[in-house]
Amino acid sequence: MPAAPQPFRTIAIIGNTRDSRVVESLQALAAHLHSRARRVLIDEATSVDYRGVTVEQLPESELCAIADLLIAVGGDGSMLHAARLAAPRGLPVLGINRGRLGFLADIGPTELSTRVDEILAGRYVSDQRAMLQATLSSPGQPDRHCNGLNDVVLQKWQTGRILDFETYIDGRYVNTHGGDGLVIATATGSTAYALSCGGPILYPGLDAMVLAPICPHTLSDRPIVVRSNAVIEVRLLDRPDSNGQVTCDGVSLGALSQGDRLIVQPAAGKVTLLHPADHDYYRTLRSKLRWGRGDRTAPYPDPTSE
Repeated sequence: MPAAPQPFRTIAIIGNTRDSRVVESLQALAAHLHSRARRVLIDEATSVDYRGVTVEQLPESELCAIADLLIAVGGDGSMLHAARLAAPRGLPVLGINRGRLGFLADIGPTELSTRVDEILAGRYVSDQRAMLQATLSSPGQPDRHCNGLNDVVLQKWQTGRILDFETYIDGRYVNTHGGDGLVIATATGSTAYALSCGGPILYPGLDAMVLAPICPHTLSDRPIVVRSNAVIEVRLLDRPDSNGQVTCDGVSLGALSQGDRLIVQPAAGKVTLLHPADHDYYRTLRSKLRWGRGDRTAPYPDPTSE
């Protein structure tokens, strides 16, 4: 019988090459993939010396049209960028963590070779994550769009004054807010900016979104959780010096002014993240949020084991 085809024959790798640690891991990753007879694609705009390893250079926008897998090396910012590239093509994304926190990129540099081999052998967990689409609509101008895996953020801009704005969900008025802005986050993004605003942690598989006010002027203005297919609309009130800026996964979408509308809704596609076969989301939370530290770190003994 013919051998089963090997998955992930063509692999694109990306990362922030201004970080020497990322460059080191990119070099090691390319060499390892080449030793496993994989075709390696890189962004032609980078100037990393791959030390004799054969790599193919393409524009970043074309990588996902050819690759079977996209590997992002860096922190969560690199993973968010990879998600925007990969989601329209349905390309899975794997993360190698060289950042500070690494909620999304969960393979460490010391286990790179072993874990990548497991993925290439088909031993992994596939995890689909919802994404958001943000639209800035201004009278007389074309709409501006951006997709994000974590969150869409409205924040005050070029002013020390608070923002006054209204929120609507599925066309129904919800609240009038005063504060520094609003975070609209996916379940994935609930552990990012929304968490620092007092929002809840949502399990990534939940079909839900979080709306978390940023430094609200009224203490009763609390984060709320809504269904994931809701359509959120935000409008600024007509106040002096009220200027807002909208970002999507940290990328600026533009200014929100009086008369504009910010509309946030589910994106058409999802992104698929790959994890090692023993991936445990709760273990990630314990590690990244430093849960269970101190003198009560051991679980209670299992009485059935005696």
